[in-house]
Amino acid sequence: MSLIVSYWVVASVIMPAVMGAGILLFLRHKLTLSRFAAIGSCLAMIVVAVVLVVEANGGTIQSYALGNWRAPFGIVLVLDRLSAMMVLLTAVLALVVLVYAISTGTDRKGWHFHPLFQFQLLGLNGAFLTGDLFNLFVFFEVLLIASYGLMLHGQGGQRLKAGVQYVIINLVGSTLFLVAVGLLYGVTGTLNMADLAVRVAAAPPGDQGLIVAAGLLLTAVFALKAAVVPLHFWLPGTYAAATGTVAALFAIMTKVGAYSIIRTSTLIFGEDAGGLAYVAGPWLLPAALVTLLIGFVGLFAARSLRGLAAWAVIGSMGTLLCAVSVFTVQSMGPALYYILHSTLAGAALFLIVDLIAQRRAEHADAITLAPRFSQFEILSGLFFLAAIATVGLPPLSGFVGKLLILDGVRASPQAVWIWAVILTTTVLGVLAFARAGSAIFWKSTTVEGEIVLRALRGKRGGVAAAGALLLMLAGLTLLAGPVTTYTAAAAGQLFSPDQYIEAVLGPQSGGRR
Repeated sequence: MSLIVSYWVVASVIMPAVMGAGILLFLRHKLTLSRFAAIGSCLAMIVVAVVLVVEANGGTIQSYALGNWRAPFGIVLVLDRLSAMMVLLTAVLALVVLVYAISTGTDRKGWHFHPLFQFQLLGLNGAFLTGDLFNLFVFFEVLLIASYGLMLHGQGGQRLKAGVQYVIINLVGSTLFLVAVGLLYGVTGTLNMADLAVRVAAAPPGDQGLIVAAGLLLTAVFALKAAVVPLHFWLPGTYAAATGTVAALFAIMTKVGAYSIIRTSTLIFGEDAGGLAYVAGPWLLPAALVTLLIGFVGLFAARSLRGLAAWAVIGSMGTLLCAVSVFTVQSMGPALYYILHSTLAGAALFLIVDLIAQRRAEHADAITLAPRFSQFEILSGLFFLAAIATVGLPPLSGFVGKLLILDGVRASPQAVWIWAVILTTTVLGVLAFARAGSAIFWKSTTVEGEIVLRALRGKRGGVAAAGALLLMLAGLTLLAGPVTTYTAAAAGQLFSPDQYIEAVLGPQSGGRR
């Protein structure tokens, strides 16, 4: 890796760490300065992420050895098309959510919002860039610890209860992660992912049983993070109880689980792993189909708009993993496109729901009749756009993403099941969102009176932030050509692990040792 590029890669991890510590130590009682520092950090991360995407799009996978300790003994950060894309997605989402938090005053409702926000970005960027399984665990813990604090931001009994459940569930997941890591290290003697790919492929038959157990355990941990059925039960209550700002940022948290499944399945347990290839494949597709079905059926059980958005996140994860679990280049490219879409669409929906709840006074986000409220027409339009984006109707990118997935899985023996479930749940999603939207907007026009909250007068930044996310979804549709070209190339890299291995272990490895 060239010296200049290595600085950019490290900067994406160092910047939020330094900024978070700096705000905590020097600016914790200076809200205005904390806001400027946090915004500056997010803007800088976008610049860095754009540079990384441009560099990665050249097709060369690059690695940076921290402390100049070469792999597999040292810690490495690895830049390829997928990791660069995820870092850019994180930076863009973070900026929009931060602008929303500042414009609505959400950041002043609790302690240390801005340091926790930066530490969350540190964990996310590190998870996407690390080339070491143990350091993936470390970055998981960093982002989870930050998310614990953000989850409780704003206080409240319901939020505290959901936060405690969230902590306990993730502690169990972290314990299982350590067990899986210990099993792999005990059998292979390494945790560097490139080196693991080499050693797993060469593992003797006597060791393969333990490797299978470790691989399945790892997949279960990542499935817990991704809220895959039957490990999804924590998400509806947690996301519905969080503030709209935090829930919008959490839209990318489930994608960390999906990313980890993609990375480990194609690199460590890919085609070259022989009898260990795609060890979790037989279980992943059925789980994805059930997740998709339960997510969209759960929309009808939601009694609040936040609950509706939370169940929609589960459904979108099912759609994403249906494409991932086929494990072909043709299906993975659309899956990566859908990651971009579903993250932005989920975040937009949470922000719009939060704007609606703020304006309905005691009715909040309950799916019940209530008088009209301020910015009624604007928010009804935004909700409609977010709904069709989430469900996957034209003209936004959800429609493009689902079409690409349906086309990408055509060659799979399970294509009929995937097509049937995706199309059926799309209809269910339309009905569920129509039910909620008619109760909140259409039928509410028959209720006399109007809710006017003076505290909201002049606050337009929140609407602008939510609108910006919807504009990005429109951009994904208009730029579907170049974006899908990029995601297809990223999928090609994933299924050519020798490039990754050689970039990390050096040309002397020849890709496989």
